Amino acid sequence: MSSIPRVLAVLDELLATAAPEQRGALWRLADQGRDLDANLVRLPPGAEVGEHQEDVLDVLLVVVAGTGRVVMGEEFLELAPTTVVRLPRTSRRALVAGPDGLSYLTVHRRRPGLTIKPSVEVPVTYEGGEGPCMLDRVCPDCGRLSEDSAPVFCSRCGERFPER
Repeated sequence: MSSIPRVLAVLDELLATAAPEQRGALWRLADQGRDLDANLVRLPPGAEVGEHQEDVLDVLLVVVAGTGRVVMGEEFLELAPTTVVRLPRTSRRALVAGPDGLSYLTVHRRRPGLTIKPSVEVPVTYEGGEGPCMLDRVCPDCGRLSEDSAPVFCSRCGERFPER
């Protein structure tokens, strides 16, 4: 990873050149060795990212185009261009795009690698065989493994998981 500042993306250009039907992550930060993750996400008019909860990271959401809402149960926050919202970890929320769609940038610390830890210290013995397949929990768009056993929407890019 370079320590020299550089332009990574011009959001207006990314939005203007994306196909009209393209939704989900239009761009993501991909430098190796980085401490941050960032995604430019576009939702078409009326689309939504279903209710979810990020348990590990706070997320900063910056609206770059369109309108929408952050829905928290019966309450909501209106979204418009230049609106900046902090989504605290453990907060339950959904996103709903307005009549012109919604494009937003999310920024957060890079996710730690997934690990499986026992709740108590247990001696490990190898019993053979393969681990369970979790491919149905991997987002088809961005590749993130969902912690939810039956995910509907990806908490990173907003893409809907295929129905089982």
